[in-house]
Amino acid sequence: MLKEYKSLRKNAQKEIVIEKSTFIGTAQMIENEEQALEFIQAMKKKYYDATHNVYAYVLGDDNNIQRFSDDGEPSGTAGIPVLEVLKKNDLRNICIVVTRYFGGIKLGKGGLVRAYGKGAVAALEASEIIWRRLYQVVEVNVDYTLLGMMQNQLKLAEYQVKNIRYDEMVHLEVYVLDSKTADFQNKVIDWCSGKADLKIIAEEYLIEEC
Repeated sequence: MLKEYKSLRKNAQKEIVIEKSTFIGTAQMIENEEQALEFIQAMKKKYYDATHNVYAYVLGDDNNIQRFSDDGEPSGTAGIPVLEVLKKNDLRNICIVVTRYFGGIKLGKGGLVRAYGKGAVAALEASEIIWRRLYQVVEVNVDYTLLGMMQNQLKLAEYQVKNIRYDEMVHLEVYVLDSKTADFQNKVIDWCSGKADLKIIAEEYLIEEC
């Protein structure tokens, strides 16, 4: 699993007008090629009366799958500019469809490249680029007498507590950055003078601002 990667806060779209043509950029998070194709078909169905529905998507930890379509625009003027926006922003597992309603003014090849690039950028601006970073969920088991101290230390050290369960002992579930689990373990042992039991119970990606 990747330790971190850039993604989107949400799926979104944004409309812009260039030389009387309307461009609608729509960005969608995807997990596989099947989802990408389903999304593209959904956009084509929704905007069935559009002049073009251009798309590009990237998939895989190393962006090893890259696909695009000019959808009838001159070769290299539409799909590639959208793909380049995804690559420039180092995004993974994202598909963008830029829909065009022709407004009567021809843009020329250079104008099309810029317009479709702007349509893709608009979609990303609406979706908001963020980091997804891999965290371990570490369960810390302590006696009730140590609860107050543990909560205070975690707060001071700016650790995020996911959940607290109570039975014979207190079980604190704490988000710890994947690369910092050993450091966290040493801190807890020091705080509790060795009177704590720790174990990793899950892995989750958390959203952080770029």
